[in-house]
Amino acid sequence: MLERRSPSSHDDLVDHLVRSTALPRGEAARVILDVLAYFDETTEEFVRRRHRELQGGGAVNPAIFERIAAELPHRAVAPPELSLRQLRRIVYG
Repeated sequence: MLERRSPSSHDDLVDHLVRSTALPRGEAARVILDVLAYFDETTEEFVRRRHRELQGGGAVNPAIFERIAAELPHRAVAPPELSLRQLRRIVYG
């Protein structure tokens, strides 16, 4: 999952976190990678993970599936892949 990203591709975000929090640079980079991995989950991976977590917390399937169904609409959705032309249009109109 994270192999697609080069470590330096988020340097500006790491710099921002270091400036705006008490996190050292290495910890800020790790937090960013953790957040990105969380949002890289497919719907299927999310459902399986949440089911395991909720089941491990003692919830039963009817309650688990209701909760997952309620959580799904609040998941972030990645945008479609944009061409260079589309990117330019976003910047320049």
